[in-house]
Amino acid sequence: MDDARARDPGLFTPASVTWQLHADPMMWIAGIRALYLQALHPRAVRGVLQNSDFRRDAWGRLLRTADFVGVTTYGTTEDAERAGERVRKIHGMLTATDPATGERYGIGEPELLLWVHCAEISSYLYVLRRSGFPLTGTQADRYLAEHRVSARLVGLDPADVPADRAALDAYFDQVRPELAAGPEAREVDDFLLRPPTHPLLVPARALLWRHVARLAYASLPTWAHALYGRPAPPPATVTRHLRTTGHLLRAIPGTLRRQTPPRHLLHAVARLGPAARPDPARVPR
Repeated sequence: MDDARARDPGLFTPASVTWQLHADPMMWIAGIRALYLQALHPRAVRGVLQNSDFRRDAWGRLLRTADFVGVTTYGTTEDAERAGERVRKIHGMLTATDPATGERYGIGEPELLLWVHCAEISSYLYVLRRSGFPLTGTQADRYLAEHRVSARLVGLDPADVPADRAALDAYFDQVRPELAAGPEAREVDDFLLRPPTHPLLVPARALLWRHVARLAYASLPTWAHALYGRPAPPPATVTRHLRTTGHLLRAIPGTLRRQTPPRHLLHAVARLGPAARPDPARVPR
């Protein structure tokens, strides 16, 4: 690695809210919440299911998303731009068909990309803050503004992307009439509650995975629960469970947690030095 690349802090840098937030272990639960939310846009989820074997490769999809988030957050600028180029190329090649009308459309349409982006970024922000990650309102807005960068990488015009909580709330209010829990959303819901696994791992699925999936689902907004047709749990109960889970996961030493793939953060610290290690106390004020 040449000297310039070795010193490259990437698109976000250790001085960003994103650098600190994305190292938190609750990101995995937030990612599952994002899948539940993204599935409520019929055109968006249709594009996923018609272009992949979601039931057979759902874990692969989760890991690929984690890899993209990791490389764009902690990789070099070159690595992040290359990852974005790959995503844009895939989006430009794939289409989906509306079974009701026969309409064929590209999955890279800006309105679909914007939905996926907002559902994902809002889930990261909402779950981590509600689970106890210390973040002020101003810092939360800064996080959303920073992610106009990741929006550009997938093919969106940053000017069209909500840059604070008020704009994000307005976006969800605007898009809600287009949302529904159609057959594709039901398929995603069923998979996330009962993912196929080896018979010997069924007890572990019942003990661990179901708790994770149910907690991710419980953290959805009230209107999303209404679309799925199940009553929303009491908010105070959800917050208590998120905080308990966050406390337990954060008690695992970071040096151990960060050994699990993808290891982009470890590479970033090796590249930039110990000062690049995430610490909630370093979130920009």
